[in-house]
Amino acid sequence: MPALSLSPRALHAPLWLSVAAVGGVAWNLFGVAQFVGSTTATAESLLAAGLTPEQADVMMGYPGWMTFAFGIGVVSGLLGSVLLLFRHALAQPVLAASLLAYVALWVGDAIHGVFAAIGAPQIVIITFVVAVAAALFATSRHPDART
Repeated sequence: MPALSLSPRALHAPLWLSVAAVGGVAWNLFGVAQFVGSTTATAESLLAAGLTPEQADVMMGYPGWMTFAFGIGVVSGLLGSVLLLFRHALAQPVLAASLLAYVALWVGDAIHGVFAAIGAPQIVIITFVVAVAAALFATSRHPDART
């Protein structure tokens, strides 16, 4: 496995690639904060955040596999973005895992009733998350993304 290093080629990455990778790191750090918040949430904290009792019940009733998918999406998204920043070949499979996890989470939100309970805002948010994961994965497939 190639080591993480700032090779001369990595140092001269196209600006768009560096911006995408740094943006991916920032986006996924935000995702980590969201994940931690969701795993430590209580019904009371969700109600205090403005959710209705029905919405809080849906969020507290997440199946374990959805929490697992969220965690995989966030952690692999962050790791993949760091790998992309270094133009490492492993960025592609790691970002693929993130994308697949977020697609599973989107499906879970639809099946578990999150979309029905929270409505359009949740659909827009999770669809945007999937789109960002897809864009990062597509970026990792570009020839300039590998040293």
